[in-house]
Amino acid sequence: METVITLLAGAFLIALGTRLIHRLNAPHDVRTAAHRFGDPHPALSRPPTTATPGRRSESPAARPTGTWP
Repeated sequence: METVITLLAGAFLIALGTRLIHRLNAPHDVRTAAHRFGDPHPALSRPPTTATPGRRSESPAARPTGTWP
């Protein structure tokens, strides 16, 4: 008899915890749905950048190298 009560109490606590987690996640789901994230594939939706006329790109030797800071 004690085993049955223990199993029922455990099942009740699991159900209660599941319900609590569901209720706590609901506001987060609403915020996530309302937020507009960026483009999923920005490289595919925008034209590639081109070099600006009259501007030379830096040679690899001219770029700063080393460790931070």
